[in-house]
Amino acid sequence: MFIPKLPFSNLGADIILGTREEFAVPLAPSAVSMFAPRGACLTSESGPLWVADTGHHRLLGWRNLPTQDGQPADWVIGQPDFFHEGQNAKGTPRNTTLSVPTGICVCGGGLAVADAWNHRVLIWKEIPQDSNVPADIVLGQNNFTDNRPNRNEQEAYAKTLNWCYGVFYHQGKLFVADTGNRRVLVWNELPSENGQPADLVLGQPDMFSRNENGGGTASASSMRWCHDITFWQENLVVTDAGNNRVMIWEGMPTENNTPCRVVLGQKSFDFVELNQGVYFPNASSLSMPYGVDAFGDWLIVADTANSRLLGWNNFTSSGVDADGLMGQKDFKSKSENGDFGLPKRNSVNWCYGINICGDIAVISDSGNNRILLWRLLYV
Repeated sequence: MFIPKLPFSNLGADIILGTREEFAVPLAPSAVSMFAPRGACLTSESGPLWVADTGHHRLLGWRNLPTQDGQPADWVIGQPDFFHEGQNAKGTPRNTTLSVPTGICVCGGGLAVADAWNHRVLIWKEIPQDSNVPADIVLGQNNFTDNRPNRNEQEAYAKTLNWCYGVFYHQGKLFVADTGNRRVLVWNELPSENGQPADLVLGQPDMFSRNENGGGTASASSMRWCHDITFWQENLVVTDAGNNRVMIWEGMPTENNTPCRVVLGQKSFDFVELNQGVYFPNASSLSMPYGVDAFGDWLIVADTANSRLLGWNNFTSSGVDADGLMGQKDFKSKSENGDFGLPKRNSVNWCYGINICGDIAVISDSGNNRILLWRLLYV
């Protein structure tokens, strides 16, 4: 049976960062090792590369695009050096500390990071090019020392965050997946002040609500656990991992709670079961998809709990089959590393993120404690 491939080089990842380990056990921090990285961002095709080394509560930075496996990082943010770890460097939050960093993206000429367990987004006005460069702006909190979810309020607000996981910047707008509040917040311009409120909300009827699926059943406008954001052919795309689906809007929404147009992973807006209610996946199902990005006509989704990447390049309706697959031998398989074996250059294990810069895909292969740099092919 012919299984269509995604536009990845058949040789596997060009570069693998991180130490080679059989299982996702905690690894001692160093300039090489990572523990369950959830996000990464190649800021240009030549670098720098910044990785959210989530389990070590830090960012690792490479000055240039790495050229060899296991290349050590040049910089660290969040810890005093490469050999320490701990939430907020085992102290109080500051403008150089992190607690479970996840999403990361280029925003304007700088960098934005979802600092999930500090319930905030950190923004650097310029891309850091040294260790422990302090962030310039914080969203979700009034200052750099507070870190309570929703600023310790019962309700959400336009200026608060709760377990924010993903960040994305597009045509001057900043998008944040405010996962714990089951919503996506949008700033119409890059924020310039600490705690600046968002301008638009998706997934909730207003800025104060935070119920799963808007307090009802899943719909075209509700979310459960949103995680990543991108644009595909100028259409907004959000991964809704808790509902085991990807939501796609037609264009850019301009009103609060705008419903999406189609979903991938489910046949209808009100169905939410992982793998559409059965154990094994198929060509149209998803299980906790976290990451998403676009490459040309391709929309590529990190189907995290199925340890695979799926790609679509032609669809107009919900629940259609994927056009490409990577990480498994066929659409019905879901084993870690394709065979429950050791990591390979072309395998993934609970891949949480994908970031594409030019023709380079940066895959956060979290279950293997590594980052894959994989050349994509224009076809």
